[in-house]
Amino acid sequence: MSHHTETLVIGAGPAGLTAAYLLSKQGRSVTVLERDPAQVGGISRTVSHNGYLFDIGGHRFFSKSKAVVDLWDEILPNDFIERPRLSRIYYRGKYYAYPLKAFEALRNLGLATSAACVASYLYARMRPVRDPKNFHAWVRNQFGERLFSIFFKTYTEKVWGMSCDAISADWAAQRIKGLDLGAAIRDGIKRSLGLRKAPKAGGPVIKTLIESFRYPRRGPGMMWEAAAAKIQAQGGRVRLDRGVDSLSYDAGTGIWTVAARSADGSRETFTARHVISSAPVRELVDSIRPRPLSTFNARSLKYRDFLTVALIAKSQKNFPDNWIYIHDPSVQVGRVQNFRSWSPEMVPDADHTCLGLEYFCFEGDGLWTASDDELVALAKREIGQIGLIDPTDVVDACVVRQPKAYPVYDEDYAGHVVTVRRELERDFPSLHLVGRNGMHKYNNQDHAMMTAMLTVENILCGRRRHDVWQVNEDAEYTESGVSGARAALGSERLVPRKVA
Repeated sequence: MSHHTETLVIGAGPAGLTAAYLLSKQGRSVTVLERDPAQVGGISRTVSHNGYLFDIGGHRFFSKSKAVVDLWDEILPNDFIERPRLSRIYYRGKYYAYPLKAFEALRNLGLATSAACVASYLYARMRPVRDPKNFHAWVRNQFGERLFSIFFKTYTEKVWGMSCDAISADWAAQRIKGLDLGAAIRDGIKRSLGLRKAPKAGGPVIKTLIESFRYPRRGPGMMWEAAAAKIQAQGGRVRLDRGVDSLSYDAGTGIWTVAARSADGSRETFTARHVISSAPVRELVDSIRPRPLSTFNARSLKYRDFLTVALIAKSQKNFPDNWIYIHDPSVQVGRVQNFRSWSPEMVPDADHTCLGLEYFCFEGDGLWTASDDELVALAKREIGQIGLIDPTDVVDACVVRQPKAYPVYDEDYAGHVVTVRRELERDFPSLHLVGRNGMHKYNNQDHAMMTAMLTVENILCGRRRHDVWQVNEDAEYTESGVSGARAALGSERLVPRKVA
């Protein structure tokens, strides 16, 4: 069976659904193909287990882009709640507020260690590593070697499964942009003394230091389920259980032919003038026929996978954190989410708590292939070791695996991405890459949406008016002012360059 659509979207995550929603809103024909047989949302979906709701990875709804905030409100107008942000770091049996509280950190580390951290920072500022290429060197320049070893090395190596010396500095520059020890100490002293004021409207905001965020009352999946419903109400189509097998492009007619397969083996064919892909670059390129010359480069891109063990416990022990970062090398867990602190509606029983223990792994390794029973036993043992709840109070559990959660920023990734991008843009002018995995960029949800919004503008105006690869690289392009304060889309002032 064959179906024709003007634009075919691969992947029903935030980027794919944003593109489909905006196109269908303009009356354009659009079809979304999603491999998951039951849910949209990708890593931003909400998983349900016996009435308990789990957020895969944690998704704060905060953006400096008014366009993104307005779109959230348009799609989900009545279901946001305002939540305080509280994160802590667990290190050597003690908890540290994150962002930093200067006096608490001084007390926990002790005077000698704190002084050594400051001295290490001053030395790094006087003798920085020139042109830092890896994560270690970049963070050392910003925070000093001592704080790098305490608060960055262990957790980062858990996340990526590789040495900080092998991780590109691009990841640090993107994820910790705008923050160094001086800024953190100044902010921490103000917090400790209760002197921190809300930022002025339109003033700069370091996203790492925000104190509150909005959140759908039943998890981020609410947003994307609503988006899928509205796409279909506007005449678009969302097809679940459709994994893309192959894509081919006829340069003469400008038509794409895409073959998709369902879990039962049945196949469908789609034709389209435009293809928007949020699928992992490695998978997309491997599906194009004939295979592009850059297939080798695409196959060299790596991904980090992720699993959550949700523990439901009959316990009155509660803590206000959204999540806790585990910087302790004696346990494998990397982060613990507290789902009630994201939204009380995610935990239906008042006398129970629900914690999500997050483990970072590679698909096929020991953690990934362990049975659910083994993973639950590991999580119970480690949550007891950390001391957040008593393992004997756990009454139920659930394991959720998420492949290709994070594109890996190793030393060679940037060259591979450039080679792939150059060939695809040259040979396939109507193929558009969007989103985190679609562009192999560790974007936040709002940045992924922005790449889709700009792509839709490119399609509607018939040319690549916006360079979507600038999103999350140029702050004036992607993060123009406080959430809701300025327009970030359609403003010539905020567009660094256009592509003819």
